[in-house]
Amino acid sequence: MKEVIEKYKGIIVQIATPYSTGTGFLLEKYDIIITNEHVVRNNKTVIVYGKHFEKQLTDVFFLDKKHDLAFLKMPPDIQSLKVELGEKDKLTEGDKVVAIGHPYGLKYTATQGIVSNTYHLVDEIAFIQHDAALNPGNSGGPLINEKGEIVGINTFILKDGENLGFSLPSHYIQSTIEAFKGGNNDYGARCASCMNIVFEKQREGKYCIHCGSKLKLPSMIEEFEPAGMPKTIESMLEQLGYDIRLCRRGPNSWEMQKGSAKIRVSYFEKNGLIIGDAFLCLLPSQNIKPIYEYILRTNYSLKGLTISVKGQDIILSLLIYDRYFNSETGLRLFKNLFQQADDLDNILVEEYGARWKEEF
Repeated sequence: MKEVIEKYKGIIVQIATPYSTGTGFLLEKYDIIITNEHVVRNNKTVIVYGKHFEKQLTDVFFLDKKHDLAFLKMPPDIQSLKVELGEKDKLTEGDKVVAIGHPYGLKYTATQGIVSNTYHLVDEIAFIQHDAALNPGNSGGPLINEKGEIVGINTFILKDGENLGFSLPSHYIQSTIEAFKGGNNDYGARCASCMNIVFEKQREGKYCIHCGSKLKLPSMIEEFEPAGMPKTIESMLEQLGYDIRLCRRGPNSWEMQKGSAKIRVSYFEKNGLIIGDAFLCLLPSQNIKPIYEYILRTNYSLKGLTISVKGQDIILSLLIYDRYFNSETGLRLFKNLFQQADDLDNILVEEYGARWKEEF
């Protein structure tokens, strides 16, 4: 299983929207990224990031709310592991499986489990039930068998259930791909009432051409527009030179790169707190005392910023309440945070032996 897990790093994709984060996986054979519909819901474009390509925007071009499936356009010139969808009848109770994804925004996690039921019926759909731990962010990731085949897509967990995860079997994915490809890669959506796929070129208003039920195609989704404090924060980040569409990573959360430092900005509306955390580097395994002494000395000289250590991470942080925050003060404070982060991580690594953080 270790070899299978390692190989799958090349096809796993992180997905972020203004509303949520999740996982997807590349199927090079069909030139698409597969994920859950609920991960990309209410978005016509999403951010994707993988081992072999940089963070970028891509289109959502198929939605299937009934099966909780969505297809995204695959970035050009991507060479990924060629993986196969497993066959319907080969999975049995007791088989070992691995669920792969990005729970809570973490980079590439894999949990092993056992299939307990291959036919858990929910709303006329037969799900795979297993005990591989699933967490928020795992949604849209693949469920893999011991042969390295994709046997399902991780879809949901049972509320208050202990390690009860459910995955949509691969034969639903395969049949949906075949039906979608019949539209020659046109944008489309499956009607949850009659189960027919309606393509953009067939669309007649907001309703299914087959049964008349209300239907939303990707082209009918309105672009996200922030309001209030999030709008102020995004305006400030744009003034600092960032493409705000590539920075969004869930509700009131943004992520940017400044040199070698990764910076996350979060707004907690309930208590009015805005936090900027710059992840600089990691503590060294030896000769740690000098680096702590440097951090303590530097904290005295920093204005409005604090360096702290959480686990192995060395983090530069800014905290401010929204009542003191506007475009002018925000621009000054975050410009200082970004510049100090870019300077301090080099000092910590080059002069004090700290370690760079590695990506998945």
